[in-house]
Amino acid sequence: MDLSLNDTQRLIQDSARDFVRGACARDALLKFDRDPAAMMDGLWPQMSELGWTGMAIPEAYGGTGNAMTDVAVLFEELGTGPVPGPLFSSAVLCARILLEAGSESAKKAWLPRIASGECVFALALTEAQYGWSAKSIRFKARNEGADFRLTGTKVFVHDAQYATDLLVAARVEGGAGVSLFRVDAKARGVAIRALDGFLTGMSEVTCDNVRVSGDDLIGWAGDAWNALERALLAAVPVLCAYQVGGCKAVFDMSVAYARERTQFGQVIGRFQRVQDHVIQIVNHLDAARWTTYEALWKLDSGADAAASIHVAKSVASESYMRACDFAHEVHAGIGVVREYGLTLHTRMSRSLYHCLGAPRLHRKRLETALGLAPA
Repeated sequence: MDLSLNDTQRLIQDSARDFVRGACARDALLKFDRDPAAMMDGLWPQMSELGWTGMAIPEAYGGTGNAMTDVAVLFEELGTGPVPGPLFSSAVLCARILLEAGSESAKKAWLPRIASGECVFALALTEAQYGWSAKSIRFKARNEGADFRLTGTKVFVHDAQYATDLLVAARVEGGAGVSLFRVDAKARGVAIRALDGFLTGMSEVTCDNVRVSGDDLIGWAGDAWNALERALLAAVPVLCAYQVGGCKAVFDMSVAYARERTQFGQVIGRFQRVQDHVIQIVNHLDAARWTTYEALWKLDSGADAAASIHVAKSVASESYMRACDFAHEVHAGIGVVREYGLTLHTRMSRSLYHCLGAPRLHRKRLETALGLAPA
């Protein structure tokens, strides 16, 4: 198993690193944090022109068909920002869902538009009875001739405020199983409300008797869940790579600060307790990085990657959050000053902790993947 980067991946890494250092400097990220809409006016066209919106989409549907490790290398660099926006939600997660669950006509209709950046998709899955299993889906769809009417509320929807289109999981009345619908984010009856507070990029999506064409049913009615789970599993390592980038950024910030900040006549990096905090960050960074890239290697090589993916997500989510905690111990008071930039990572680490399943969920699913618990 070779986890070193190839020439293509090093080029992706260099390009993304230059982009983050230039267009996504700290002042720009603080601006996007205050005004998320500015991100779509400024960064999104550049990302599309660089071809990043099509990396995870096959060439047959307008993308470049890169390996998932290639995509992860890009997201690790974006995580160092942390660069916000719907690139993961649209060009990785929802694109993969359409590939797994969509008919050929749906793929041809939507994947090229995602790859070009023209359309931005977000997944509306979780509800008030929060969970990541089919039984947690209670959102209702009602047949109306060849069309459907959707009614219900989705919560903690990532990147919905940027979306032109939503993929909504629902149950069709009178039928079993979970169905998936494409919904125009600006359709009559759709309301998207940003959730204020410590988390970032989260919204509540409400559908009030929203009419959806039968052509916008993704796949077969009641038969979407297995495809949805396959797509989520494949997308998770890319999200983990973003968290690895976040760990690396807070490590670099902490080391730089420990070398510059003086107290009691010497730099604080000479104090054993500060060194302990930095070493904890190193441990979390390395754990997140190697579990993530092992999962990606298995995914790209066609091996059974489920167990490694569950390990990677449980480790990366925990590591990013804990790395931020230890970084605040190193920085003390300056770390909570918004303009310094560390709190951007602190908020992002909490926001992504539960995204696509918290560590506890993935540890439970690891038991199943290893054959230690029933499916």
